[in-house]
Amino acid sequence: MPPATQDKDADTAATPAASDKRLLPLGRGLAVPPGAAPRSAVPSVRYDLAVSGTGEALDDGVPGDEPREIFERGGASWYGIQFHQRKTANGERFDMGAMTAAHKTLPFNTRLCVRSLVNGSEVLVRVNDRGPFTPGRIIDLSRAAADRIGLTSMGIKQVALSVIDREGMRCGGEAVAAGDLQPALLPEAPTSRVRAPAPARKQAAVPPRKRR
Repeated sequence: MPPATQDKDADTAATPAASDKRLLPLGRGLAVPPGAAPRSAVPSVRYDLAVSGTGEALDDGVPGDEPREIFERGGASWYGIQFHQRKTANGERFDMGAMTAAHKTLPFNTRLCVRSLVNGSEVLVRVNDRGPFTPGRIIDLSRAAADRIGLTSMGIKQVALSVIDREGMRCGGEAVAAGDLQPALLPEAPTSRVRAPAPARKQAAVPPRKRR
């Protein structure tokens, strides 16, 4: 049948095997010409272990605000319902819905701005407990504070801590009011009990024995 023969000849001519051209190997040069703009830019994230006194500064981009100095950088974890209403190291009852945190050395009532190094979100917390005691982790956040920076879905996240000790400093895009800056309290040192001197015992007068 002539029509079928014509279709078969057309298909054969369209196949690469019917042509005399051969596939050439790919060149070893760069796919992007030199000087061309990059097609994508992925921000770098630092996943170092706990580092204290880094000397770095964080800038939230607000004109006129001075950058905050990073006090410590490392891993953050969180704790919630299993410790709810238990006593913390400063004697308070732990509230998983409050913006509090546990730190190893900072005085109680210290205000910290915790910034996620993954998504850049921040939360203002108050230190009222001690911990964590796992290498590489520098802070334990309450459930509510962890939710604020998206920590509960990841378990452990790299954060940077900045001490908020002056009125007007910013955390999470908001200026910290003077009422939020409670004085830091050092842990009470155990007092040694001083024993009062025992009263001197009175010697009873014994009458002399009569001679027989």
